[in-house]
Amino acid sequence: MCNLETEGTKYGCGHYVVTRKVRKIDCRSQYCINSVKHSNPCPGCQCERYFGPDAKETVTAVSKEYCDQCHYWYRGAGAQRR
Repeated sequence: MCNLETEGTKYGCGHYVVTRKVRKIDCRSQYCINSVKHSNPCPGCQCERYFGPDAKETVTAVSKEYCDQCHYWYRGAGAQRR
């Protein structure tokens, strides 16, 4: 399974959101669709389609706010009334 090195923003809720994919680290497996070793065409392809966890996450910005997904549940319309 191939991995990525990314840059992104770290939010107050703890989430890291990717803003830029810096480079791909190739796993060199013929069974990974993202690898240069994957055959093309691959009839009835059942190969691995997703990237693994980021190999390196570089935080380029820090925000005290919640990310977009958390904002709805904790500050927006989905938040419980207190």
